[in-house]
Amino acid sequence: MKRWYYILLPLLGLWASCEDVIEVETPSEDPRLVIEGVIRVDTTQEFLPVAIRLTESSNFFDQPQPVSDVESIIIIMQFLENGLPVTSGTSSLTELQPGSGIYEPDPSFDTDQRIAVRTVLENDILFTLVIQRQGRRYAAQTKYVAAVPIDNLAQGSKTLFDDNQTEVIVTYTDMPDADNFYVFDFGYGNYLPTEDTFYKGQTFSFSYFYDEIFENGSQVEVAILGADQTFFNYMNLLVQQTDGQQGPFQPPIATVRGNAFDVTGLDNDQLFDNTGQPGVFPLGYFAVVQEFRDSLTLQYPD
Repeated sequence: MKRWYYILLPLLGLWASCEDVIEVETPSEDPRLVIEGVIRVDTTQEFLPVAIRLTESSNFFDQPQPVSDVESIIIIMQFLENGLPVTSGTSSLTELQPGSGIYEPDPSFDTDQRIAVRTVLENDILFTLVIQRQGRRYAAQTKYVAAVPIDNLAQGSKTLFDDNQTEVIVTYTDMPDADNFYVFDFGYGNYLPTEDTFYKGQTFSFSYFYDEIFENGSQVEVAILGADQTFFNYMNLLVQQTDGQQGPFQPPIATVRGNAFDVTGLDNDQLFDNTGQPGVFPLGYFAVVQEFRDSLTLQYPD
C-alpha cells in the first residue's frame, strides 16, 4: 500500500492542473465463470475443508462478482478397479451463506456430504468437480498431491533492491525418488511456485523478500502446497503476469487457462478438452493438495 501512496501523490497534482480528458482503452471480454477451487488438506483433520468459490469476471477495473445462480455443484470421487473407473462417492455442495458465492458440503442431505481425509489418503482417487449453471456444464479433474513440511522459518537481514524489504528464509526437505512441484503461499496475495530439479531429495533453503517493513512483533504465516506439474505451470504463469501484486484469481493481464472446461453437450465424462469450442471455457483452478503451515514473529533491531 505504501508504494501506491507515493505513486498517486504526483498524479493527483497532474489531474488538478489538467483540463483535457484522456480516454484509456482497457482490456475487455465477455464475462467468464471463475472457479477458486484449491482445497488445502490438513491430514490431522477429519474432513477436507471443501469451499469452492465461484465468481464472474468483470471489466478491468471492477471486482469479480459472486455467483449465486448455480443449479447444481458436486464433487465426484472415482478410482480404478480392474482398469475401469468406479464411482466411490459424491459430495453435493450448496451456498451456505446466500450471496457469498462460496459452496460447501450441503448439510440438508440425509447422508454426510463431507469428504473424509482418511478416504483421500487411503485411495488413489480422481476428483471431478461438475458445475451446472445457466444451461451450461463445467467440469475439472484432479488428484490429491502431497507436500512436505517446512523444516524452518527464519528472519533474515538482507535486502534485494532497497532497504524497505523484509527477508524470510524458508528451509524444507524435498521428497526423494520423484519429480516434485510445490507452491508457496506467503500471504498478501504472494505466491511462489518451485520444482525440485536442482535439489531433488535434498534439504533446500531460499530467501523470500516482502516489499515492506512490518511493525515490530508482526507475524507472517507461510504455507507450502503440494502441486502436480499442471498446477505448477498454471501458478507460474499467473505469478509472471501479476508480478506478485495480485492474488491468483484477480483478472490477469491476459487470460490464463486453468484445468476447468465447458463440457456442455459432451456425452463422454472422460473427455474434457472440448476441442470443438476452444474459445468457451471458465477461468480458475480445481485442486486437492496437502498443505503445511508455519508462522514467524518478526523482530527488528533498534
